[in-house]
Amino acid sequence: MTDATNSPSTGPMLSADGTPLKKSLQIALRRQKLRALALVAPLLLFVLISFIAPIADMLFRSVENEIVSETIPRTVIALEQWDYEDGNAAAPSDDVYAALYVDLSEAEEFKTHTRLGSRLNYETTGMSSLLRKTGRGIGRMDTDEYTKQFEALDPKWEDPAVWVAMMQSPGVAEILPETASAWQSWQRIVANKNDVLAEEQPEDFIYTMLYRDLIAQPASAVAAYSGSGAEMLQTADSAVDGFEAISLREQFLDIDEDWADAQIWGTIKAFSSPYTAGYFLSSVDLQLTPAGVEAQPENQQIYMLLFGRTMFMSMVIMGSCILLGYPIAYLLSNLPLRTSNLLLILVLLPFWTSLLVRTSAWKVLLQQQGVINDILVWLGLVGDGDRLVMINNQFGTIVAMTHILLPFMILPLYSVMKTIPPSYVRAAKSLGATNWTAFWRVYFPQSVPGIGAGSILVFILSIGYYITPELVGGTTGTFISNRIAYHISSSLNWGLAAALGTILLAVVLLLYWVYDRIVGIDNVSLG
Repeated sequence: MTDATNSPSTGPMLSADGTPLKKSLQIALRRQKLRALALVAPLLLFVLISFIAPIADMLFRSVENEIVSETIPRTVIALEQWDYEDGNAAAPSDDVYAALYVDLSEAEEFKTHTRLGSRLNYETTGMSSLLRKTGRGIGRMDTDEYTKQFEALDPKWEDPAVWVAMMQSPGVAEILPETASAWQSWQRIVANKNDVLAEEQPEDFIYTMLYRDLIAQPASAVAAYSGSGAEMLQTADSAVDGFEAISLREQFLDIDEDWADAQIWGTIKAFSSPYTAGYFLSSVDLQLTPAGVEAQPENQQIYMLLFGRTMFMSMVIMGSCILLGYPIAYLLSNLPLRTSNLLLILVLLPFWTSLLVRTSAWKVLLQQQGVINDILVWLGLVGDGDRLVMINNQFGTIVAMTHILLPFMILPLYSVMKTIPPSYVRAAKSLGATNWTAFWRVYFPQSVPGIGAGSILVFILSIGYYITPELVGGTTGTFISNRIAYHISSSLNWGLAAALGTILLAVVLLLYWVYDRIVGIDNVSLG
């Protein structure tokens, strides 16, 4: 008897084209998934570009601090051996001033010293003007005396071609390290001007660094060099001891005496790392100083107050929306469909009105000479000289934002309430329950998902609002978002704005997690 398993009739099932059916199904499923991915890809790309990428950039900006190490890299390295010592330290050595001289000579050419000043001015007032002033004066230093003395020693020192040949020779960087480093800056300066390196005489800072190298190197090291310009270097090495020395420290102090202040150098050193926690510290009313982490001066401690105010007022606005929105949603869900649809248009009407118009309307209504105060005076409830102050404070912000965000509470509640069968309440009443008991024990628990959805929407929207608080909040009704907008558009302190935004995002995620633990995110529903 033939084994049935070996019979051709029991082989794999084939599709119409002769391909095994299992393989054909796999191919079809793969094509279906690729088609679905192709349909979703534009949306995913949009979310990535418009949502994920900006958040990632914000997170990076909150810790990024590369401008200091990129603008004055030699100074940062030279300051590693200098200690601030709680402000009792003396100014750094001439080596640090020499490094700063080369760094600022290049930075002034590229105009990056102004950006550096703006960054450090966030930490120590006066740094911006100091660096701008130094940038203007760096070219007027007396260091041209070194240039004149080298040229008087040998006219070849003013020949750019001689410099190019010498600095390209093997081994020159070992005996002239500071000169070689400064030469790289000079190359970038010439390239930025689109000039030819072999046709441009080096600036004074190159000759200054050459003098420092020859003074520091033993004669045997220079004598061992045999590359291009060896004879000139040996002659110069024998003569530099007789050169007139120029103190770079005194040159900087002639520009501004603040360069002798240890606080200035301590600030540069404290923020020399490519990454810093300084923005986050400032966001919680602390500051990173040369001596370590300290509290901000009492008159500058504002951010913790703003965070607390933002959380409190957002909670109040959310509660107000629940109290006002729940009865409205209940009424809409229990009225005949035609009537509820008509009233729902009134709920949606604010969406068709400009936010600025609605906010400006509240300014007209709430001001002391406004409509509400006029009515209260006319009714005799308040005196004309005792009109209520309802604008430019927390009350005005809460009223205006409750009105603006109320639809975001009503719509989720309405959509959930429409799914609750009326028969449940009728059944409870038929079993002897009162109207209140039937509502509280039967209807209300089923509407909780709508309350959760509306609360999350209103709370998250309210903590990020800044237009309405800016217009009606005054000094006591503004949110942390108003400060973030200020740093982005006015002070241009994007790092601090990013840190504040990151903390706000973290607070939202934390509250979202707490809500999930207490209520359960599965209980949130939009109907």
